[in-house]
Amino acid sequence: MPGAFTRGTNHFAHAGKPSDEARAEAYDEEYKALMDTVNLRLGALLPDDADVGDVARAIVAVVDLPAGRRPFRVHIDPSKDGCEVVAAVADRIRADFYHRIGLESLLPVHSSL
Repeated sequence: MPGAFTRGTNHFAHAGKPSDEARAEAYDEEYKALMDTVNLRLGALLPDDADVGDVARAIVAVVDLPAGRRPFRVHIDPSKDGCEVVAAVADRIRADFYHRIGLESLLPVHSSL
């Protein structure tokens, strides 16, 4: 689960815009100043040495592991925005739901959930 990176890609400049240009203009009229401020604040959370190449290296490391030893999810998030905690909670809730509806066989065998 890659976090946001501002080098190698520019997440904050290119994410979250509708393809409908008229709608984008309407949003800009109402929210542009706020979004510009939010984007600057979010971008400031990233350390200067954040490297989007870390995502590629993590993918290679996972693919190099033998089948059955690969982790379910790997997080590369230099801003530390909490995605690891959110994913763990979502996994726990999903596992509980699968157990309640009798579909626990869909959970990974090595799952701790």
